[in-house]
Amino acid sequence: MCSGYGSVFALVSGSGSGSGSGSASLLSTTEEGVKFRSYFDGSEITLTPESSVRAQKKLASDIIVPLDELPAYHVSKQRLKESVYLSHRWEARSLLEHLANPQQQAMYAVIHGGVDRDLRKLSVEYLSQLPFDGFAVGGSLGKDRKEMANLLEFVMPLLPEDKPNHILGIADMESVESTVAFGCDTFDSAYPTRLARHGSLFTTEGVIHIKLTRFKDDHRPIDPKCPTIPYTRAYLHHLMRQKEPLFLTLASMHNMAFMNNLMATIREKILNNEI
Repeated sequence: MCSGYGSVFALVSGSGSGSGSGSASLLSTTEEGVKFRSYFDGSEITLTPESSVRAQKKLASDIIVPLDELPAYHVSKQRLKESVYLSHRWEARSLLEHLANPQQQAMYAVIHGGVDRDLRKLSVEYLSQLPFDGFAVGGSLGKDRKEMANLLEFVMPLLPEDKPNHILGIADMESVESTVAFGCDTFDSAYPTRLARHGSLFTTEGVIHIKLTRFKDDHRPIDPKCPTIPYTRAYLHHLMRQKEPLFLTLASMHNMAFMNNLMATIREKILNNEI
């Protein structure tokens, strides 16, 4: 029980700290795991590192992410340190559960520490000693893109060079393009589809807001320079104005296709030594 890894984490609720901040569904966080209330029927559910892994295995996940805690950006260093240690203990338990039956699935460790460089370094040093298949950089990455870029510029060189790495929760165009050069391999985020559902579509000329009247008779492709879906701006404008559920699907398909094309372009630049 050295280095803080043996201490039991205090219970938290939606009182302003931890991953449950502001969430009425999270009931408590303990050493065992988390308890939350089902939005479906109000029943109490306990999620542990082990049960989280088992659930992801049933889903046939290619990459399993361990249960971890995400404290808010503004928490104290002591609170952040306790959270990092808790996540490390949960991740070690998750790894043991995974290794009992790998099933040709991978598991990534999640690097924590917020914007505290000492804690980020500690997290990398501890987790890189364990046989994870790759590494995901999680937790709070800063209050803006500049702070995130500075943090990743520090963290990425610390990670093992022989394993893939992933950036959790980041997938907007500007962030992706600005951080790939640090060695970030993959990204994930609800950002492209969330914006799509609200009528914001990606193009090579910037984001367009398809609900605007000026698109009513615009029969061009959504992005003439980047083929995605075979429908016009006018058609998607009509669907959104009429609140057709089909709009949500087509807009999401466009933004995802645009992001896939962006990543293909980035990969080509890497191969050509342009990045």
